[in-house]
Amino acid sequence: MAADGALAIETTGLTKAFGATRAVDGVDLAVPRGSVYGVLGPNGAGKTTTIRMLATLLRPDGGSARVLGHDIVDEADTVRGLVSLTGQLASVDEDLTGRENLMLLGRLLGLGRRGARIRADELLEAFGLTDAAGRLVKNYSGGMRRRLDLAASIVVTPRLMFLDEPTTGLDPRSRNHVWDIIRTLAAEGTTILLCTQYLDEADQLAEGIAVIDRGRVIAEGTPGQLKASVGSGALHVRLLDGAQRPEAERLLARELGTPVRLEPDPSALSAPCADGDKAAEAIGELSRAGVRIADFSLGRPSLDEVFLALTGRPAEGTSDAQQEQRPAITEEEPA
Repeated sequence: MAADGALAIETTGLTKAFGATRAVDGVDLAVPRGSVYGVLGPNGAGKTTTIRMLATLLRPDGGSARVLGHDIVDEADTVRGLVSLTGQLASVDEDLTGRENLMLLGRLLGLGRRGARIRADELLEAFGLTDAAGRLVKNYSGGMRRRLDLAASIVVTPRLMFLDEPTTGLDPRSRNHVWDIIRTLAAEGTTILLCTQYLDEADQLAEGIAVIDRGRVIAEGTPGQLKASVGSGALHVRLLDGAQRPEAERLLARELGTPVRLEPDPSALSAPCADGDKAAEAIGELSRAGVRIADFSLGRPSLDEVFLALTGRPAEGTSDAQQEQRPAITEEEPA
């Protein structure tokens, strides 16, 4: 663990319950300053609740947490002045233009009228929104709204950003653009806590990762360390006919003796396998059974396979935000 002065976030035994549901159940985190740190978990695992506590939007029931050296309960106002939170939904005003949104935030954050306009124009250019600056946000695409939302988060560049599912619902091009923005912010010294269920996103961006399931941290490490923890290889198979996937799943499970993962591609599946000879035998068995194979490979496990091995289920399901929103949330907020 890094020394206290080198930590942007440090939590010990952090807990939060909503009625009988223990959303966060003793989370310990140590996030180095100046890093991109990923928090992974199935939807409903407690990721959003953890971020809301660290951002001082919810008061913990137990444990302790310090953000940039400040206690999130006793020094909540100080913490709020140092961080920004970009949630799963855009927080900009749809009835204002992109430029008006950024200028308004600049004025609220203490910039003069000229300074706010200059900063708004800088951000619009940096986020590829100059041509849409005068359009109402209600007419923006999802990707444009997300980029504007991120721009709004750094009108005054924060020392720490909480990004909660920042690319949810975006097309691949917009997603890659957001990834580039995150990399740029991190390179300029902003610490980023990235809460995501997109495992390739964490693999691309995060230097360290904590996997949360049922409110607890169940694994921590770099992407490479987490991959190594579940074995040294995996067999990936793509079929010519997706209708044969159930048969391929049955045969691979029998031959390899390990759980088989059904990939998002309806013709693809994979399974942990470190033994090349065993993998060759399994492929031969598929061929003998008449299962037609488009291609296959034996390689390092992906984060998807790590996630499945650790949690027993893929990173999908009921929305974390939906599971963790309570009717009396304002009563839980710190004073």
